[in-house]
Amino acid sequence: MSKTNPGRFFEDYNVGEIIIHAVPRTISGGERAMYHALYPARSALFSSDEFARACGLPASPMDDLATFHTVFGKTVPDVSLNAVANLGYAEGRWHLPVYPGDTLTSESEVIGVKQNSNGKSGVVWVRTTGRNQSDDVVLSYVRWVMVRKRGDGAAPEPVIPELAKVVSADQLIVPAGLDFSGYDFALAGEPHRLSDYAIGEVIDHVDGVTVEEAEHMLATRLWQNTAKVHFDATNRPDGKRLIYGGHVISLARALSFNGLANAQMIVALNGGAHASPCFAGDTVRAWSEVLDIAKTGAPGVGAVRLRLVATKGAAGVLRGEDGKYDPDVLLDLDYWALMPV
Repeated sequence: MSKTNPGRFFEDYNVGEIIIHAVPRTISGGERAMYHALYPARSALFSSDEFARACGLPASPMDDLATFHTVFGKTVPDVSLNAVANLGYAEGRWHLPVYPGDTLTSESEVIGVKQNSNGKSGVVWVRTTGRNQSDDVVLSYVRWVMVRKRGDGAAPEPVIPELAKVVSADQLIVPAGLDFSGYDFALAGEPHRLSDYAIGEVIDHVDGVTVEEAEHMLATRLWQNTAKVHFDATNRPDGKRLIYGGHVISLARALSFNGLANAQMIVALNGGAHASPCFAGDTVRAWSEVLDIAKTGAPGVGAVRLRLVATKGAAGVLRGEDGKYDPDVLLDLDYWALMPV
């Protein structure tokens, strides 16, 4: 009997199944340093303990996306080792900040399955929960992924989950103690507060980053993402390694600092799609659209709902006349972030 893990195929998923993911991961300050080395991330709240304390937190937390990547990476051997592509996200919420010294674990519930018309693959929906060493939930989200079938046999009966299109503002969780009433805009890098933004406003983040194979490989290894399409060039007909989608998300988020430096903490992920594959040599640019603005109960803290688009093309271009994503669009991400009012 083989002792190696070939990964699950579409036929192996059962709706209602709970999957406990290996391996627990204790987060250190090295994680933050590596994150900042991989991406042009400059958010003050995630860079400085003193800035974070002035905002009511005990210390500088880990970047929200570093938490997301850590929890996500653990799910890959059980959910998407044989994936064709990661397709989208919904109902994501950050419940608690993560700090160096915290140990994270992940588990997922299979909530949907549907075979594709080609009979060679199917879509699997899972709800993933990340917890810390105290068993407190730090993150939860739904994602769906296209997975290869093992053969041409029967597939599970289709179950398509109903998912909320947006996390409502009253469901956003503001970290305990967060207080932006004395927020230092000079140290944060930009003067723009929530009241300076208007719904419908489009922000071109101007800068671009050319994706390197080595950086992408470091990112997948850092977060223990073992999906074959990211490592094995023979796993795709074109002989290319697919750039890890989380790498594109973090690049776009870091680029958005130029124009959204004070959108400090991500608290919800409403939806997202990896519209086109990204490969080494592509130059990623980013633009954002303000979708909504809301109040919170925390002093000086508001929430902004943003569409973040990573693209190889022009700012503001999302879809063509046929309603399909423009070929240059790599990522379309809808999220809530906290910002001083």
